[in-house]
Amino acid sequence: MNANVVMPLSGVARRLIADQIIDEGQAQEALQGASQQNLTLVSYLVQNGVADGTKIANAIADEFGTPLLDVRALRQEAIPSELVDAKLIHRHHTLPLFKRGNRLFIGVSDPTNLRAQDEIKFHTGLSTETILVEEGALAEAIAKYLDDEEVAFGQKLASLDDAGLEDLDIQAVDEDGEAPETADTDIDETPIVRFVNKILVDAIQGGASDIHFEPYEKTYRVRFRTDGILKEVTKPPNNLAPRLAARLKVMSKMDISERRVPQDGRIKMKLSKTRSIDFRVNTLPTLYGEKIVLRILDPSSAQMGIDALGYEEDQKKLFLEALHQPQGMILVTGPTGSGKTVSLYTGLNILNSTERNISSAEDPVEINVDGINQVHVNPRVGLTFATALRSFLRQDPDVIMVGEIRDLETAEISVKAAQTGHMVMSTLHTNSAPETINRLLNMGVPAFNVATSVSLVIAQRLARRLCENCAEPANLPIETLLAEGFRQEDLEIAQIMRPVGCDKCNNGYKGRIGIYEVVRITPDLQRIIMEGGNSLVLAEAAKEAGFNTLRDSGLIKAAKGLTSLEEVNRVTKD
Repeated sequence: MNANVVMPLSGVARRLIADQIIDEGQAQEALQGASQQNLTLVSYLVQNGVADGTKIANAIADEFGTPLLDVRALRQEAIPSELVDAKLIHRHHTLPLFKRGNRLFIGVSDPTNLRAQDEIKFHTGLSTETILVEEGALAEAIAKYLDDEEVAFGQKLASLDDAGLEDLDIQAVDEDGEAPETADTDIDETPIVRFVNKILVDAIQGGASDIHFEPYEKTYRVRFRTDGILKEVTKPPNNLAPRLAARLKVMSKMDISERRVPQDGRIKMKLSKTRSIDFRVNTLPTLYGEKIVLRILDPSSAQMGIDALGYEEDQKKLFLEALHQPQGMILVTGPTGSGKTVSLYTGLNILNSTERNISSAEDPVEINVDGINQVHVNPRVGLTFATALRSFLRQDPDVIMVGEIRDLETAEISVKAAQTGHMVMSTLHTNSAPETINRLLNMGVPAFNVATSVSLVIAQRLARRLCENCAEPANLPIETLLAEGFRQEDLEIAQIMRPVGCDKCNNGYKGRIGIYEVVRITPDLQRIIMEGGNSLVLAEAAKEAGFNTLRDSGLIKAAKGLTSLEEVNRVTKD
């Protein structure tokens, strides 16, 4: 701005000139400088040492009849937090002091800053009133207030315990599962890098399955899904959201400049020479920034063995018998997060030997297993489940795994493979084993093909396992237990337990256990399928054949004291 331009003097400037705190030349220079630096006149005068802040505050108080508050007398914890965004506090150099009803009192050093009042009123929905605060004291109070969020958080980051971080090797993984280069941009971002790394390590050590980074209008939170339940673990300052998102996107080799559309990526974290963990990463543009969810893919989960999954002895026998048949189709069904992938990989590991050619088509490939030819489905380039399956059939397969049967074409090719001497394993999203059969029929697969190809259907859920350290007897009335579905003869040996909670568990639970409905397609069930019987008829016939429903299996787990009746009710239905 041209120094010769004369700017109109504000009421504050005129009063300061009248009290001989500044002269007219200083006032003109200050007004121009404040305009260029986007500051108030008072802030410019004090920050540049042109005039004393206390004298300015006393003159303004006299001029406008505004009370002058010594903000240092206020208790820091009494100042309302999360009402005004940190960006507004920075931009307008103002501080929320206290709230009375629907009125918010804000501290300012220049009461003529009406724009600050209007913006805070708009963002908070509260009427605003200004209280005059000396500029130096206000700047100190604002810095101290923001210390509770950003600065204190920075100190927390700087003092993070490095346990588990020493040997980390983090790489981005492309769609082909390769890690072409180390994804690291540590310049000027070391605290953020260490914070993100610590979150990932803590999630792994805590047994979490997913990590949620979630931005909102005035807050930001990080949650872990542990044993199927989401729990908040930390709340970083909201203004760190873009930097956290950028770090995660760099780690997973995404386009950090693209914030308008969802993106998918993958991170490989090497914890030690013998153990590495993969993270499947997805971003979602929301109203206040990008929500990022990481799914933790631990290869060791596929090596647990069938005995660790929670099958009852008769169910395990049915699963193993079906696996060792020369042909047929095994379908695993259940909602997202019910452990279907682990069940499939457990079966594949049982079959994985040098004598068998095993191929899998997945979207995406969640767990890498040596000895299995895994294909990452990519519809954008024409590599669909159906395309991969056709190719498998020309590659001399013994066992084929299809990540999910989503359409008629994939279903028909899978059925054809199962009928022509191959073992096929796949998943569907249905609620029970009988409904899985109906789903295939509704897709358009002929009833005869379904009846002759499907050999076993497994419906499953994951229930939280009671903590062995603190669980105690539930002491429920017999009438209540009978109403829940227990049989009288079962109650004589039942050990119904309830969660308590201790320092070794999460609210009385630690880990999860599978609840299964395993149904072998018997000749009677084949006949019902070919006659067009619905899922209700199939369910009744399966029960008569001695196959436990999900509810039955859940009650067996509760009777053994492995989980609680409340948890069985949460994950199963009558």
